[in-house]
Amino acid sequence: MTAPVQAWDGRRLQVDVSGDERGRPVFLLHGTPGSRVGPKPRASVLYRLGVRLICYDRPGYGGSERDPGRTVADAAQDIEAIADQLDIERFAVVGRSGGGPHALAAAALLPERVTGAAVLVGLAPANAHGLDWFQGMTDANVSGYRMASTDRQKLVERLRLRADRARRDPHQLVDDLRSQMTDPDLRVVGDFAIRRLLAQTYSEALRPGPYGWIDDVLALRTQWGFRPEYIRPPVLLWHGADDNFSPASHTRWLAARIPRADVRVQAQTAHFGAMQVLPEMLAWLVDAAAGRARTVPAGSTV
Repeated sequence: MTAPVQAWDGRRLQVDVSGDERGRPVFLLHGTPGSRVGPKPRASVLYRLGVRLICYDRPGYGGSERDPGRTVADAAQDIEAIADQLDIERFAVVGRSGGGPHALAAAALLPERVTGAAVLVGLAPANAHGLDWFQGMTDANVSGYRMASTDRQKLVERLRLRADRARRDPHQLVDDLRSQMTDPDLRVVGDFAIRRLLAQTYSEALRPGPYGWIDDVLALRTQWGFRPEYIRPPVLLWHGADDNFSPASHTRWLAARIPRADVRVQAQTAHFGAMQVLPEMLAWLVDAAAGRARTVPAGSTV
């Protein structure tokens, strides 16, 4: 099912629901840039896991109206509005990459409704004390995130041009990312089907323009609007050790501050390995919602 839903302030949010209608509700929050059509498990996998998967375009992406000046914390209100209109009382959240902080926002600000949160290759807050935020990150990401703090107009122009090129040829953005990848990511994205899925999500994400991407970067590099130390639902943090888009040091920083967080940094894996482990993350969230002992991906190390 794909349909528009009204946000708390009347904005349109485009939502896609798939999987087991009677399963555990899980919100999947896409990366930066990204959209609701991003890579996700097949329907047969979702039915086997017993998951009702809810994906939506963050404001400014795809079919969702822009919310200028939004913060990471604002995602909690949008998620709550979607849950209310789908008649869902309690739910889990999982976020990939730039979606990770937004998943943590829901866990922090909706503790009575969120049964568990998983963050895959996520980012730490921009003001993370004791963390070299840019260490191990690609030059392109360092440049873009620095612009968010030092020259917003230059950032807007840069992402506008990249989005224009990607709308004309979304495979070009995939190829640009491949030029920056470590070997584990090159192996994942070497699969033609994966490249096609990535191109589809970027095409839909940037269809209305660059502003979802711009607003994401600005939100990630300003005050999030909540403190990770106050998160109460169960949290699993997963990262590929060779990630150079959002380095694993970010996950280790979060793990040291989120109460009772389960952290796994997996060797010989990087950023796009998050797509491969997503079914295991969903199984972890289902177990957390049911109060069962929770499993983690095989081969992981702390």
